[in-house]
Amino acid sequence: MLFNLFIMNTPSHISHGMWRHPESRSLEYNDLDLWVDMARIAERGKFDAIFMADIFGLYGEFRGSWDAIAEHAVQFPVSDPSMLISAMAHATSDLGFIYTNSILQQHPFSFARSASTLDHLTKGRIGWNVVTSVSKNGSRSMGLPSIVEHDERYRWAQEYVEVTYKLWEGSWEDDAMVKDRAAGVMSDPRKIHKINHKGERYSVEGPHLVEPSPQRTPTLFQAGASSAGMAFAARHAEGVFMISGPPQASAAKIAKVKALAAEAGRGPDEILFMEGLTFVVGSTEEEARRKEAEYDEWNDVEAQMAVMSGTIGVDLGSADPDQPLTDLIETAPGMRGTIQLVIDTVRGRTATVRDLLAFSTKQWRVVGTPESIADKIEEYHAAGVDGINIMSMLVPGTYTDFADHVIPVLQERGLAQREYAPGTLREKLFPGSGPRLGDNHPVASYRKSV
Repeated sequence: MLFNLFIMNTPSHISHGMWRHPESRSLEYNDLDLWVDMARIAERGKFDAIFMADIFGLYGEFRGSWDAIAEHAVQFPVSDPSMLISAMAHATSDLGFIYTNSILQQHPFSFARSASTLDHLTKGRIGWNVVTSVSKNGSRSMGLPSIVEHDERYRWAQEYVEVTYKLWEGSWEDDAMVKDRAAGVMSDPRKIHKINHKGERYSVEGPHLVEPSPQRTPTLFQAGASSAGMAFAARHAEGVFMISGPPQASAAKIAKVKALAAEAGRGPDEILFMEGLTFVVGSTEEEARRKEAEYDEWNDVEAQMAVMSGTIGVDLGSADPDQPLTDLIETAPGMRGTIQLVIDTVRGRTATVRDLLAFSTKQWRVVGTPESIADKIEEYHAAGVDGINIMSMLVPGTYTDFADHVIPVLQERGLAQREYAPGTLREKLFPGSGPRLGDNHPVASYRKSV
């Protein structure tokens, strides 16, 4: 299986309130030493990658204002994750780096340049998590009147990736870079092409400003759980990040995406599925439960409610806790997949707002000894999950505990790698694939057309 360290460049990411814990280093998020240490922990544990989450803009209002977001550090302040990668890559040799970048954040011409630069500097260890942004504040800060309608955001994303594919795959031919000192020729202009893209949102002449990087197109990830998000993932993603709850819910989502991928002409093994879980590890079950109870004393309920409000785009501070979630799902402007997930996991009755809030704290938590945690991970593996995005409770304690105590058990069971495979991130994740995306992926058509 695959294992990623999942984190955001912010004081408080998933387990809100834990930044106050005396053993937490999350307040050092602006100190490069923290991130270099995290990369070394991940590589010591033979993790596959550090997966950097991000949010572009404030979450929506909670109880009528954004005061709670600032007071409780609800993924705010949040710094640019891409700026950390060069230092972390320099401190490691095999660890991959997957970073989140929204279609709202940068023009695709500029983003393609940054991503190619990082792919060069890391020798091909870069992945891109494609997101569409749910923040109304982020949209307004970028000059839009408000957030774009849910499914329209994915149509926007379709054109965005089309532009990047043309730049990465079609602008430079494989032998365009000459670097002939004697002849004084750096590159062959006949083999470098302007892309001349003209679409609904973008007009991009090109060419791509960066010579082809080891992977050309970064390894592609996506995390949408709505119908539109899963359709986008099925067409484009090489890795799908899920927070599903129990293994059977993971299996159902995997089956949906694989069916959609087959309709798009892609094979069943061309997409990896990563479940988001957090772990509390103890030498005994009693010790693990005691540690969990101690962590829960730091839990910030107000912050958890605020972040869930921002995620779905509805102010839950004024909502009726007994309101059925079916009333929200069609009108929520944010991540509808989160609401659907809770609806799917509540059995025998109608899921309510109260269930949504409960889900936001414990549904992805696994508590126990290294052996019992490995048993639970085996259940996810049997359900078709290819890997785990390890979310933190304590930074960096969650990751050091997993690397030092759980990984050795998983290695003994053949569920975690003992050594890294050679090559780029894509080659490590898909052995025998080569550094570039295959012919079944949409990028192949842009290699030919340009």
